[in-house]
Amino acid sequence: MLPKIINGGIAGIIGVTCVFPLDLVKTRLQNQQIGPNGERMYNSMFDCFRKTYATEGYFGMYRGSGVNILLITPEKAIKLTANDYFRHKLTTKDGKLPISSQMIAGGLAGAFQIIVTTPMELLKIQMQDAGRVAAAAKLAGKRVEKTSATQLATNLLKEKGILGLYKGIGATGLRDVTFSIIYFPLFAKLNELGPRRSDGSGEAVFWCSFLAGLAAGSTAALAVNPFDVVKTRLQAIKKIDGEKEFKGISDCITKTLQHEGPTAFFKGGLCRMIVIAPLFGIAQTIYYLGVAEGLLGVQKK
Repeated sequence: MLPKIINGGIAGIIGVTCVFPLDLVKTRLQNQQIGPNGERMYNSMFDCFRKTYATEGYFGMYRGSGVNILLITPEKAIKLTANDYFRHKLTTKDGKLPISSQMIAGGLAGAFQIIVTTPMELLKIQMQDAGRVAAAAKLAGKRVEKTSATQLATNLLKEKGILGLYKGIGATGLRDVTFSIIYFPLFAKLNELGPRRSDGSGEAVFWCSFLAGLAAGSTAALAVNPFDVVKTRLQAIKKIDGEKEFKGISDCITKTLQHEGPTAFFKGGLCRMIVIAPLFGIAQTIYYLGVAEGLLGVQKK
């Protein structure tokens, strides 16, 4: 168990560090609502990146990364370990694992991870979107007080208790369970296609695990992007004046469709694909290479 947790942590920290600025751009694009006259703050992924860097600088692109790096270790550890556990339990006596069982294992892994993912995403989104809200307030002649993830978490706990950190858990579950149902079976199938390592372990070679993670991650990311848009909008606590509030999943879907059309559900889709693909490619590669096992001096099983 310990090597799996360490592998998940290493993979998560490396991945987040590499792709976090794009994840911030994705969050701002998804939370951006089109005005009555078609006005918007960001016209594209590149426009958002340019404006954010110009106004907030290099470190502004990493707003919210602290909480993400802190909680990514348990999140990745739960997801990868749970998937392994359920795949093992669902394997038949003759050593086969049907595609339906692979999907169940992935779905259960996704369901378990939201225990950590929901508060992590909630805090991260507030920090990532703070610059967009502050910029709009400045244009309107107003001022928004700066806050930290710690202050935000403390205020939520005081006002609403532990449930305050689980705002949007339904949408988070919808996204993560669906993602895992698609990702893990697809990764396993793609990983089986490549050559095996020469050490007799039966594991795929480095580049095969990496490419399988990239392909499966980007495919699953695009497929669940509509759920990610809903989740992101539901978890945004502070909004720009005039932006719509949402009461739940169905209300968010209805209002978004009505005012912005179906394409709104694919906002930030390219960003998400670019973010998720290397994130899971790195994770699966480190997990399959057994980096932690090498560090701890134990044999990889």
